[in-house]
Amino acid sequence: MFDGLLMLGGGLAHFLTPISLFNIAWATLLGIIIGALPGLTATMGVALLVTLTYKMAPDQAILCLMCLYCGAIYGGSRTAILLSIPGTPASAATTLDGHPLALQGKAGTAMGLATTSSALGTIVGIIALALIAPLLAEAALQFGTYEFFWLALFGVVISGQLTAIDDPLKGYIAGILGLLVAMVGMETLHAHQRFTFGITALGGGVDLIPAMVGAFGFAEILGVMKRTAQARIVSSGDRVIPRLADVFRFKWTTIRSGLIGTFVGIVPGVGEDVGAWASYAAAKRVSKEKHLFGKGSQEGLIAAETGNSAVIPGAMIPTLTLALPGSAAAAVLIAAMFIHGIRPGPLLMTENPEFLYQIVAILLFSTIAMLVFGLTLTKPLLTVLSVPRERLMAVVYVLCVVGSFAITQRMFDVYVMVGFGIAGFILREMKYPMAPLVLGIILGDLLDLNLRRGLLLTNGDPSPFFTRPISAVICITIILTILMSIPAVSTRVRSLLTRGRGDASAQS
Repeated sequence: MFDGLLMLGGGLAHFLTPISLFNIAWATLLGIIIGALPGLTATMGVALLVTLTYKMAPDQAILCLMCLYCGAIYGGSRTAILLSIPGTPASAATTLDGHPLALQGKAGTAMGLATTSSALGTIVGIIALALIAPLLAEAALQFGTYEFFWLALFGVVISGQLTAIDDPLKGYIAGILGLLVAMVGMETLHAHQRFTFGITALGGGVDLIPAMVGAFGFAEILGVMKRTAQARIVSSGDRVIPRLADVFRFKWTTIRSGLIGTFVGIVPGVGEDVGAWASYAAAKRVSKEKHLFGKGSQEGLIAAETGNSAVIPGAMIPTLTLALPGSAAAAVLIAAMFIHGIRPGPLLMTENPEFLYQIVAILLFSTIAMLVFGLTLTKPLLTVLSVPRERLMAVVYVLCVVGSFAITQRMFDVYVMVGFGIAGFILREMKYPMAPLVLGIILGDLLDLNLRRGLLLTNGDPSPFFTRPISAVICITIILTILMSIPAVSTRVRSLLTRGRGDASAQS
């Protein structure tokens, strides 16, 4: 623990420089603006910024990306409260009580509570990151090629189910599409070309950054072109800085929502929107003021904002220790880390242990910046909402093209970006989630490489995939996850559990 505190102190000192503080300020502010603008998501913002950080030092590049990520998740609450339009999907639950509060003339109070809740939620997640990540990294050293195969598959399956709760099959299909994309190009064991169809440019595979910029950026442009413009009301009304009594009145809701958000963040590929909804549902279930939820409940607003912000540090736990992204934005961060020569995974704590605590320091600095901007610049930030999003899309389009071209200076990557943008737009229109698709592309190589390496080690015998203890546990978990997503099975299990509880009550 003492070593951890020393490294945390070193991480804080590392970023206490003028250039770092400047980068924290503009990246967090840019993130808040991106999050506040409906149509621009945190993942898209991070993906676009990755393309502008190639020439930066690795620590400063990751600093900017993390600060933009935190700012964007928080920034979505602005439009959720004022316009009842979530700036990002993570703020959808905030609209339920944030906008009714604004209609009651308490927009300033709502935005102040959203700001402090986001900061407190991030701090709960940061504590969990500092405590859990080193332990998980140590446990991950016991994992071998068989376990990593199942972990990659688990990430795609669980992401597919939790991001498409109404129809998990669509989530699974999106994940399989991502895995298929990852199979394109030269495989890493024997350097054979696969699925290139004679196209030379596909020999190196589909680059992740153009694919993600297309799926999140260009697809969003197409979506904005289709949707009609919304009327805008930009007024904060009453005081923005909340009273301490209002902040600490629901302290247990804050702690519970922070823990739920952190746990959701640890689950690969799920993301901030699930964290917000899970925290909101839990708060409503145990609240003494259930009747106020959906009508302007401060407790509901606090739960949603605490939950979605706590997901960010939680998502960094599997990202740093297992190289499994906890959210779609974390998937982009993994790609950025590899671009800048940082290898997340079980060996991170051995090869570069101070990096984990630098991430903790970045999150702390970003939280402070978010708190300062959120409480002091609310009215100037609201003027940004008066900019028509259709005009912003022209800027986003330029960034999409330039960012995709810049990494290798190939027009082919621009074509990949456009292709994934059109495919992403069609899939969104058909209600397919994007997170499993991205996770499939990220984890495809890990899954493929460990499957074939494991079979090579045993001369084609697949039994170690099922007989090693950790592999068996993950395999059974995957099977149960898929079975429980089948309505007939889940209904039957629930009826058996209900009948069991009824019999136990009758006997007592």
